[in-house]
Amino acid sequence: MSIVNNVSGEALQVLMKRVQEIFLADEIPWVIGYSGGKDSTAVLQLVWYSLAELSTDERNKKQVHVISTDTLVEQPIVALSVNHSLDVMKAAAIEQDMPIQPHRLTPKADDSFWVNLIGKGYPAPRQTFRWCTSRLKIEPSNRFIMNMTKTHGEAIVVLGTRKAESARRAANMRRYEEMRTRDWLSPNGSLPNSWVFTPIEEWSNDEVWMYLMQNKNPWGRSNKDLLNMYRGASQDNECPLVLDTATPSCGNSRFGCWVCTMVSADKSMEAMIQNDEEKVWMAPLLDLRNEIGVLDEWGRLDDKHRRDFRRMNGTIKLNHRDGKTIHGPYTKQWREHFLRRLLQVEKEIRITGPEEVKNLSLITDDELREIRRIWIKEKHAFDDLLPVIYEEIRNEKYPYVNDLEPGPFGKAEWDMLAELCAGNWVYLELQSSMLDIEQHTKAITSRRSVVDDLERAIKKCYYDNAEDAVLFETGRQKLANTQLSLEEEMEEGLEDQ
Repeated sequence: MSIVNNVSGEALQVLMKRVQEIFLADEIPWVIGYSGGKDSTAVLQLVWYSLAELSTDERNKKQVHVISTDTLVEQPIVALSVNHSLDVMKAAAIEQDMPIQPHRLTPKADDSFWVNLIGKGYPAPRQTFRWCTSRLKIEPSNRFIMNMTKTHGEAIVVLGTRKAESARRAANMRRYEEMRTRDWLSPNGSLPNSWVFTPIEEWSNDEVWMYLMQNKNPWGRSNKDLLNMYRGASQDNECPLVLDTATPSCGNSRFGCWVCTMVSADKSMEAMIQNDEEKVWMAPLLDLRNEIGVLDEWGRLDDKHRRDFRRMNGTIKLNHRDGKTIHGPYTKQWREHFLRRLLQVEKEIRITGPEEVKNLSLITDDELREIRRIWIKEKHAFDDLLPVIYEEIRNEKYPYVNDLEPGPFGKAEWDMLAELCAGNWVYLELQSSMLDIEQHTKAITSRRSVVDDLERAIKKCYYDNAEDAVLFETGRQKLANTQLSLEEEMEEGLEDQ
């Protein structure tokens, strides 16, 4: 379809009529996904204008919830824009008597990016270990929708997904179209008792922009500012409104987490810094992102030297290609380094950035508290360095120092133990874990769990280093293969008899 056919005149009226009919057909609440990007803005704007044409009684028959998931590591420019948009949206909905209620969703503290990377030591996300998306984006949204279905029985999820985004997206949307039992509503593949409505599924990138430029945003956000944000995130600083397939579009600009390592480079942030001197303050963010996502000469994440040679639970797994250990979480040293760097970047931005980021927080207090709990309670790091790093960078006392009951040991004892272990961090981990486990379980009547915990600590620290682990694991596998061969020979001999 041409741009004119889809976003103007009679075709647009037909689409708005469809929105109204689906809205009025039942009492099922709507949940609109809103990211602040062009597609979600267009679909929310379309719904807003469609409902505005209904009578007050008709449009207030049920609630429309607008959910925006803040991963807490969104690009600051985008996060500020979305949060402002939600504020003005709420005010406009009240003023215009619209049944629209915005919600800012965030991941739970123990699911956040920094708690997983700095607290637990999860390595930067990659194709083989993409731990971030479900925790940061999917879970908060799913939790909200599930609460809707529990309360109301069903929910209709309205999304700005379009077939023109990619061949894979188009194929997936067509697959769910075939399962439709109601007109225009596809079953939700991940959540029961919910339906998916995609009003602009047939629109192209350029049709989205044409619609946004031709129709004023009804809740007060400037669509021209949105266009400028996309233009600023394009490498060539161009974002034209195109009328034919030969003209490039800025529709492929992508905004996401500023720490994302799923791509080799954050081109949108690079372009923002390059195209606008007022956004140079974001350069420290890009530097930290590139430090976390350091690449080798082949463009692959190169962080083995920062990570434990054992898995999170202490087990050893060998790579079948080179026979070396598959590395696990970041070591204590690197987790502390990333916390220090994060707070340093935050401090630098607050000093050099514009007024709107003078109070920017790159990590929340709840995340810091959870990281400290993990370091002390789960990692047995009783030197308790988080408050020290916090006070060193922020030049103020750590406010939650009394969250955790102090143990018998502290940094002085840790330093003494480290000296006795002569720099061997595996020995240090073993000794500190065993001491900490024993000291924190003195009051327990049953000692069985203590013995189990001590046994796990010993098993985890069984190897001196990565080379020792490879030798042991290789020998164990050879022995297992030899025993298997002997058993097979015995079975063949019995069969022959």
